[in-house]
Amino acid sequence: MSLRRVLHIFMILAVALTGWAGGATSVAWADGDGPSTGRQLLFYNHAYGVLDRETADAIEHSAYLRDFANFQVRTTTGAGGEKWTGRYLTGRETYLELFGVGDVPGQDGLLGAGGLGLSAERAGDLATVTGRLPGLGVPKPVSFRQTRDFGDGVPVPWFDAVLTSEQYDGFGAWGMEYRPEYFADPRGKTEPASFPGDVGRERYLSDDYRDHLMRDVTSIRLGITARDLAQTVPLLRAGGFTVRTLPGGGVVAEGGGTAIHLDAVAREDAGLRRVEMSLNHPVGYRHEERLGHSTLAVGPGAHAVWTFGAAR
Repeated sequence: MSLRRVLHIFMILAVALTGWAGGATSVAWADGDGPSTGRQLLFYNHAYGVLDRETADAIEHSAYLRDFANFQVRTTTGAGGEKWTGRYLTGRETYLELFGVGDVPGQDGLLGAGGLGLSAERAGDLATVTGRLPGLGVPKPVSFRQTRDFGDGVPVPWFDAVLTSEQYDGFGAWGMEYRPEYFADPRGKTEPASFPGDVGRERYLSDDYRDHLMRDVTSIRLGITARDLAQTVPLLRAGGFTVRTLPGGGVVAEGGGTAIHLDAVAREDAGLRRVEMSLNHPVGYRHEERLGHSTLAVGPGAHAVWTFGAAR
């Protein structure tokens, strides 16, 4: 789900944005590496990227991906009649959402656009993250609640979320926490809680990944602008990730099983670059699947690497 779609839907529904006075939020982060907040509170949930049409179409029609992963192609109609088509590879706790140019309305449908969702595993942790953001250079975090309509016209609370800014060049990140009302609704087809306050990713996602090779996303790399990077780092730090600066101004954030690499680039060079995935079991071969301007390399061993080239 793209950041701008989330914002657009909630502006239409007139959901209050807690603590927002309008305009862009100026953010910064402290010098030095490492976490600035204690235990891990947010974890990689999913990321999305907008790809060139040739690559998106090759992914959409790939027979191999349907064997490799719990793979779906869905066209969704949102608020105001907006429609978008996404390609989803879903694992045990994490997933990947892929679009082609124009599959998402407006700025979010441009080549190289992307986003990152980070979610809490325990109820109440998102509130702690939100409370940390002002001390990390985000004086007015944008908070809101997302809902979901199962087709009967009655919205069900889905998740709470927080942004560091409403303004971005082509990439946005948000923190999120699934709502107990959603887990209580049988139409969500979620699992029972494993412990008190369990709002985790594994409970939310289907177990259909077991019938395929792909298990989870273990590393993701995207090129984003310096402004988008500056607005993302405080959320990573507030969530408890260990954030390390890379040569050239990018960062790598580690924690919770998925490494997040963000390179600082010009907007025209932005986009999804590399995704690494764990497998449910090791394979004794190496298989390469060419999908448009991308290559998925599976094995040998219990991992796969998907690299994305530029089609400008």
